[in-house]
Amino acid sequence: MNGFLRLTDIFNLKLAAELVVLSACQTGLGQNIQGEGMVGLTRGFMYAGAKRVVVSLWNVDDEGTATFMANFYQEMLQKGLTPASALRAAKLEMLQQEKWQSPYYWAAFTLQGEWR
Repeated sequence: MNGFLRLTDIFNLKLAAELVVLSACQTGLGQNIQGEGMVGLTRGFMYAGAKRVVVSLWNVDDEGTATFMANFYQEMLQKGLTPASALRAAKLEMLQQEKWQSPYYWAAFTLQGEWR
């Protein structure tokens, strides 16, 4: 093992995860393979057993993402919101802050899978 987790490795995992969060740049993108459709990290983690995956659709700002993720986890863990509701609440919180109100900082994040 060389320290890299490849898509083939993810497909071979057996997860019982309610939520996987991939907050790095472009984690929601993949490759369109004829006869298979879009294949990427989201599909890999869902195939491995994750019920939901939060991913980003474009390059994200490091500081903005750290702030966004802190808000997201606070909404889930301290306020008890579902991942989908916590994601929405975190986006609304960012929108209220002048420094982070541009959609560039928060709109890249999306939830795939079960929405409850």
